[in-house]
Amino acid sequence: MAELPKPFWRRRWVKWATGASLLALAVAAGLVEIGLRRTEPFLRARIVEGIQNRFQARVELDSFHISLVDGLWAEGKGLRIWPPAQVAGVGVPAGQGEPLIRLAEFRFHTPLHYRPGQPIHVSVVQLIGLSIHLSPQSYFEHRSPNASQAPASQTPSQPKSAMAALVSFNVNSIECTGADLVMETSKPGKLPLQFAVAHLKLTNIASGGAMKYEADLTNPRPVGLIHATGSFGPWQTADPGKSPLTGDYRFDHADLASFKGVAGILSSTGHFEGTLRNLTVDGQTQTPDFRLTHFGHAMKLTTRFHAQVDGTNGDTWLQPVDATLGHSHFIAQGAVVRVLSTEAGDTTPHSIGHDIALAVNVDKARIEDFLHLASHSETVLMTGDVRVKTALHIPPAPEPVHERLKLNGWFALDKVRFNSAKMQGRIAELSLRGQGHPDEVKTTDPASILSQMQGSFQMASGTVTLPALEFTVPGAKIELKGAYGVEGGTLNFVGKAKLEASVSRIVGGWKGLLISPVDRYFKKDGAGTELPIHIEGTREQPEFGVDFNRMKLGEQQ
Repeated sequence: MAELPKPFWRRRWVKWATGASLLALAVAAGLVEIGLRRTEPFLRARIVEGIQNRFQARVELDSFHISLVDGLWAEGKGLRIWPPAQVAGVGVPAGQGEPLIRLAEFRFHTPLHYRPGQPIHVSVVQLIGLSIHLSPQSYFEHRSPNASQAPASQTPSQPKSAMAALVSFNVNSIECTGADLVMETSKPGKLPLQFAVAHLKLTNIASGGAMKYEADLTNPRPVGLIHATGSFGPWQTADPGKSPLTGDYRFDHADLASFKGVAGILSSTGHFEGTLRNLTVDGQTQTPDFRLTHFGHAMKLTTRFHAQVDGTNGDTWLQPVDATLGHSHFIAQGAVVRVLSTEAGDTTPHSIGHDIALAVNVDKARIEDFLHLASHSETVLMTGDVRVKTALHIPPAPEPVHERLKLNGWFALDKVRFNSAKMQGRIAELSLRGQGHPDEVKTTDPASILSQMQGSFQMASGTVTLPALEFTVPGAKIELKGAYGVEGGTLNFVGKAKLEASVSRIVGGWKGLLISPVDRYFKKDGAGTELPIHIEGTREQPEFGVDFNRMKLGEQQ
């Protein structure tokens, strides 16, 4: 039988051709690998040089690798950028060896369209594990005056100009996950401010220009999420902390419980501009459930504010805050400053809270709004219009806010009506008898008699002290001094009541006629009757009385 032809894959020439092709591919792959390995140091040096030129600083990169699978893939690890003073030939102050920027890893991809003299276009550079540690301003003030002009160290492989002519990069955007920003401060006794940045995107990246950014970060206190967009730069080589920063922010779900003694979920929007170290912020806040945790009554609090913020430690100067609590309007300005302390046996300072010092002007408000905020009871002591000017101070301490709150100021109450029927009844009776109309006490609605109050006050340790309280109703004027306990509503006041009518007219009827001869003993300083009085008990169960012992003492004197 005739021999059948061999399958084509068993023919000798096919075997030789296949082997040659595989060998050629292997050789090509080897050449590509060799080329990549030789290209990597060159590209690594170009990247380092570009960063050095950008930051005018010493730069280190531990490793850099590329591959040619579906374009050019590049990956670098262990990038460190020092502050501008730490370049070749420039002295560095002792203890200032911390890199300005640390980066665990970066990577990017670009199509293979390289042309000599043309930049390599990179659409996105991904950054992982970015840490920025901004030195205090004093570091840049005390470094060598020529540091900003010091040239960055060159790589030995090629001079800068030749390297830049051969390879340059054009980056569209930079995206970063898991960044950490630490702002050091040169102020003694202050801790640095630290921000955790969940996501950061930079666009409009051009040498020497401002970049656009979009960032999501966690605010340390109160804890909440901030979304910000704006522009950053140009980068200030002499002092990066002076690099311009502008933008708009949205602050959501900020839990005020991180400040001891208060609670509520705050949201805020606004605009800021300035530098990394010093920002001017204009914004507004909404807290629909603001409350003092010790009392628990929630009130709606809204504010509009203008503030100066120290970006290195978070200290804030309010200039001013325009606020509304319930139906009450007030304006405050002052400072919110973080306070540090050291414990026995430990020299490392730690934050113990914020010291709040404000000048407050309550110009159009209702007293029941403030009493409701600081009361356990659903029923507050009184209602009425109130005006207050006071210095407010809340020092940091473990006690609740109402126990730490210190006030020193002046107040005026108008159209006051007491919610206690007993107290309002006594006020109405005082007014009618003081006018000489005792017969109208039973027929007059007590709620129709409105009072006025004014005086100076101080508050500390949960107690309101009133050294000079003036209380007036039609027909009577009462001058008191004493204290009111915020916690239990305790009343402890002494003073005197001056009534327009004489004693006989106050009593009225035939009894008044009988005692008319003693009228002259109670007249004093133009008043028809002057009586020493006291008010004791609680806001729910007040007790009024005439101090006859004090009257006898006065007669003896």
